[in-house]
Amino acid sequence: MTPAPDDRNVEPAREPSAFAALVREIGEDGACEVRTVFWSETSARLKLLRTLALGEHRAKFEREAHSLKSSARSFGYLRLATLALELERSAATLGDDPFRDLLVRMDAAYAAALAQEPQV
Repeated sequence: MTPAPDDRNVEPAREPSAFAALVREIGEDGACEVRTVFWSETSARLKLLRTLALGEHRAKFEREAHSLKSSARSFGYLRLATLALELERSAATLGDDPFRDLLVRMDAAYAAALAQEPQV
């Protein structure tokens, strides 16, 4: 199997100004609340993706990836959004090994974004 590309060289895990923009739009309390929901839903979504069989649930992978891409982009988690877009676009044709590799990379992007999250 070919090694996974080094996602650290693609884009940052997190765009710091994205959360500030959200705070300006809906206030700090609201932004913190929706960010908490994002982390919870994203964790659950990534777990779900690891439990479903690729061949049987390609349409579900595409929908879940689309939702993840949109929410990650809203909060400025660029690497995670890019990987979710990759899954969304390739879910219909992706093979098992590339699929598992992509999920590993998405988990790593999630962990990197969470590690960069400012403590509030």
